[in-house]
Amino acid sequence: MSAIYTLDAEVRTDSGKGASRRLRHANKVPAIIYGEGKDPVAVAIEHKHVMKAQENEGFYSHLLTVNVGGEAVECILKDMQRHPFKPTVMHMDFMRVDASHKLHTTAPLHFINEDSNAAIKAGGVLTRLANDIDIICLPKDLPAFIEVDVAGLEVGHSLHISDVTLPTGVASAELAKGEAHDQALVNISVPRGASADEDEEAGEEEAAAE
Repeated sequence: MSAIYTLDAEVRTDSGKGASRRLRHANKVPAIIYGEGKDPVAVAIEHKHVMKAQENEGFYSHLLTVNVGGEAVECILKDMQRHPFKPTVMHMDFMRVDASHKLHTTAPLHFINEDSNAAIKAGGVLTRLANDIDIICLPKDLPAFIEVDVAGLEVGHSLHISDVTLPTGVASAELAKGEAHDQALVNISVPRGASADEDEEAGEEEAAAE
């Protein structure tokens, strides 16, 4: 873990749509912290601080520290509701974590070495089939992202979860269910229309020979 993000929050006692609306008018984001067998705590966080933090991809996968009433609560972001067209965060859900308890969460995928892939250089089309994967790990092992190396991927082939080297201490939640859940993450295909063009060229060559 290269960084831990910190947000200051204040406990809120009012509940309901009206209370949330008033918070948003005051440029604050209503949120809730739950989990680890403790009662949920309703809090409010300055909207500008949320917007600044969420600019970094790691905000969605790192451990976060939410300071509430003098207590530092370690948690992860489980859900963020946004306004359908305004740059506004409407609500956030945080889940408490315990250093000794494994997490079931998601990690973003970073696809690397596309520039050096021979199939792509030859015109093959790379298609990403997933943006993240479900993982299980202790909080200390939570990765900011997982790399998928496509350097050797060939046309007509795919890379699956089982082809990815996961960081130490991290396991795939899907593979834990069995081989049938070995999801494809990325593939390279022939450009659309390439087969038809090749057939046409072959036909023209045959006609010329006759």
